[in-house]
Amino acid sequence: MAKALSDTALLMRLRTRQLLLLEALGRERNLGRAAAALGMSQPAATKLLQQVEEAVGAQLFTRQARGMEPTGAGEVLIRFARQSLVDFGFAREQMAALRSGLHGRLRLGSVPGALPELLAPALAAYKKQHPRVAVSVLVETSDVMLELLARGDVDLVLGRPTEGHYGDEFEIRPLLGEPQVAVVRAGHPLLKKRKPALEDLVHWPWILQPPGSPQRSRFESALRVAGLHARLDITETASTVATTVLLEASDMAAIMPASLAAHYARLGVLQVVPLQLPLQVPPLHLVTRKHRELTPAAAGFVEVLVGR
Repeated sequence: MAKALSDTALLMRLRTRQLLLLEALGRERNLGRAAAALGMSQPAATKLLQQVEEAVGAQLFTRQARGMEPTGAGEVLIRFARQSLVDFGFAREQMAALRSGLHGRLRLGSVPGALPELLAPALAAYKKQHPRVAVSVLVETSDVMLELLARGDVDLVLGRPTEGHYGDEFEIRPLLGEPQVAVVRAGHPLLKKRKPALEDLVHWPWILQPPGSPQRSRFESALRVAGLHARLDITETASTVATTVLLEASDMAAIMPASLAAHYARLGVLQVVPLQLPLQVPPLHLVTRKHRELTPAAAGFVEVLVGR
């Protein structure tokens, strides 16, 4: 029976065309459209699907009036097929980098708050040791970054665990805890008050991260706990560049990690409002995928990061 086969024996019975069909069926939910996307006939696609089901010993899809619906086993194999395609694409990118004279590729994901104290100094030290590694840095909110990590689009993330992402999926290591502060442009009217209070903040327009981000959720929760239920005038962006430009050009306020705010204060761009926010944000973490071996380039970066 198929369930008695070893992983190696079962993988030898699966073919690349079958994995491509599973990925297309997961996307299209229609056998005809999936077959067309792969440039094959529908009978050929039907035969491939039957072969996969026979190999794994499970029904993978049920036919419904509106198309094909994956079973539980089907969802598992669709995820496997998608991950296989992502991994193959990354392998090709690494080979292309090697052909061009680079020694591998490193894909880093980070939240803005991790840039000054964690990512920037670690990456500077890493590049001194490995100048021929091609590095790309994606900066987004934690919820977005963790989705990219789960798909294999980045090698690791410097961010915060969010609801829906758990320890059975990720390896999570705390690195840096720091307070969040309110920031405004130099000369902002809020800075003229000797002791600004939390209720003073709600009267100004705000730049906040999109809903679902840890910072946004905790800030709004802190206002509610303090009994401040005024509707805020909010402009949403996850971009630190957009946030700083908007702050410089207006009387808006924003929330930043203390290290990031100190960086912009040193540059004379922003100032910290002298107010302790009742805002508890979890520490920044190094997050990697469980059961996925890091590339040599990524493992080298982790060694430098943790060593610092």
